[in-house]
Amino acid sequence: MADPEVLDVLDEVARAVRSALDGLDDWGLAGTREGQYRSDLVADKVALDVLEAAGFGCISEESGVHHPERRITVVLDPVDGSTNASRGLPWWATSACALDADGPLAAVVVNQATGTRFAARRGEGATKDREPIRPTDCRSFRECTVAFSGFPRRWLGWSQYRTLGAAALDLCAVASGALDAFIDCARRSLAPWDYLGGMLICREAGGGVVDAFDGELVVRDPDARRTVVAAATPELLEEAVAARRAIASGPPSGV
Repeated sequence: MADPEVLDVLDEVARAVRSALDGLDDWGLAGTREGQYRSDLVADKVALDVLEAAGFGCISEESGVHHPERRITVVLDPVDGSTNASRGLPWWATSACALDADGPLAAVVVNQATGTRFAARRGEGATKDREPIRPTDCRSFRECTVAFSGFPRRWLGWSQYRTLGAAALDLCAVASGALDAFIDCARRSLAPWDYLGGMLICREAGGGVVDAFDGELVVRDPDARRTVVAAATPELLEEAVAARRAIASGPPSGV
């Protein structure tokens, strides 16, 4: 299957999720496990149906690992920002990143509240609603607007901050220049489905994305957790990583 066809499947996943959620009456907690909403379960089911029909494997936040032996595996967060979605805050997305033997192949992140689509193919750049995107040229942490997952214990020297609640979209905002940087400050950190789609889009746009404690970001273990830092420029990335390390002496458990 050629790369454009992979993107077509990822787009179909996002469309199927949006269509299924259009008919959802109760967006509250599902009562299945902590933090899982009814929207998560509905979205996961239709997304898996699309991926199964395409012959892809999947690593999903909601239902775990499916067909890991297949050539392409999609790391999936059917609803990234479920709490935002349940409260009507327009910052939640479907994030899907296709992996092959060489790593991230293609990614689609769609803000399901607005329809804004971010996408990337390996080696071919990144787009927002099919137009090329680039990060800002911000090089100084003191001049940057940074988004956090979680919140640091103290001011680290940023100019302005946002805490938006959907890491995939936060990383895409760095990719497109809406933000200058992103730092994960949460105690438990991010899982692969939280960041892989946004990571590929940000990197293909020209931004930098790393683990603050030098962990490998491209992982297939659903239990893996990483401390993700992204920035528009190498200089800003260096400062952002130093700022994250300043509030912890080592990586969180699970890395």
